[in-house]
Amino acid sequence: MYISKSMSIKSIVEKYPETIPVFTNIGFKGLDNPAVLQKLEEQGITLEKAMMIKKEDVDAFIPMLQQAIASVEREDEGVKEASLMGLLPCPVRIPLLEGFEKYLADNKDIKVKYELKAAYSGLGWIKDEVIDKNDIDKLADMFISAGFDLFFDKDLMGKFKEQGIFKDMTGIEKYNTDFDNENIHLKDPHGDYSMIGVVPAIFIVNKAALNGREVPRSWGDLLKPEFAKSVSLPIADFDLFNSILIHIYKLYGFEGVRSLGHSLLSNLHPAQMVEAKEPVVTIMPYFFSKMVPEKGPKEVIWPKEGAIISPIFMLTKASKAKELEKVIKFMSGKAVGDTLANQGLFPSVHPEVKNPVNGRPMLWVGWDFIYSNDMGELIKKCEETFKEGAAE
Repeated sequence: MYISKSMSIKSIVEKYPETIPVFTNIGFKGLDNPAVLQKLEEQGITLEKAMMIKKEDVDAFIPMLQQAIASVEREDEGVKEASLMGLLPCPVRIPLLEGFEKYLADNKDIKVKYELKAAYSGLGWIKDEVIDKNDIDKLADMFISAGFDLFFDKDLMGKFKEQGIFKDMTGIEKYNTDFDNENIHLKDPHGDYSMIGVVPAIFIVNKAALNGREVPRSWGDLLKPEFAKSVSLPIADFDLFNSILIHIYKLYGFEGVRSLGHSLLSNLHPAQMVEAKEPVVTIMPYFFSKMVPEKGPKEVIWPKEGAIISPIFMLTKASKAKELEKVIKFMSGKAVGDTLANQGLFPSVHPEVKNPVNGRPMLWVGWDFIYSNDMGELIKKCEETFKEGAAE
């Protein structure tokens, strides 16, 4: 059960009709009438506004609502069914799904309804159903996905993070040394978000198209004037693209973001790309380096500053610790980590996994940076600056 000050009276009463007598006790009558609820909704009456009208302490009133809800929930003696949703990178979705189904078959006491979709399904529904309606109950008890902007924007999932809804219950005290060393500390110091791996961004350089230019070996090289209109970026992959923008901003400021936009070859519809010239440099997830022939004009470059990463998050509701205990153990375990690392080239945070990066650096913007900036506004500003550069 989850009640917040910003929830509307209508949403609370419709979800928890057992709260009506509690409201009636302080003078709110007629809440069993749909027309009354609709009128309150149209007037934008939230729980906080309602308490101001009645001159009641909202922080003291919420526990009274929660008590009314708890009194009719009639919780079973055993563990209740939990829910899991994952939006997984395509290369690892099937093996992870098969591994999870085998785990469930071997652990028949686990009660969980689950859906593991391909990442391209998108996260738009979360904004519509969970964030805009302020209804965290519509989000699965465990949710696995990349989503750089979604999870850090204080107006999106970040607001639930601040309320302590999520908790890292993996039990992993120190991440893999690839993510816990003198250059990077990926683990959330606040203990809210857990991660299972990352998507690294690298370059693929077509040396046949360089025309006398040096092979770019750093993010800084891509910002040079000689690479104007020569670089393809994963703009459709919002998670990775936004992560790239933020990291370029941290390294090189807004001028660097503008220069990256200027480097963009084109932003064409796929049907137009048939006639378009091939980019000199393509920025893409490390997984696609598998498809580059060893002999040929294309070279895979691991940027010298490090591969910019977009984390794969595992959000777990603190209130569901008991129900999800074994699911957490599996999803944060070595078997899943090995699948991510070996089949998807998505380095795992599990300390016992041998990642396919061979000690090469990875770039993480850092938690201090995240906590000291309004990430939602910063991403918007970076996107605007990038578009300005692309239009030049």
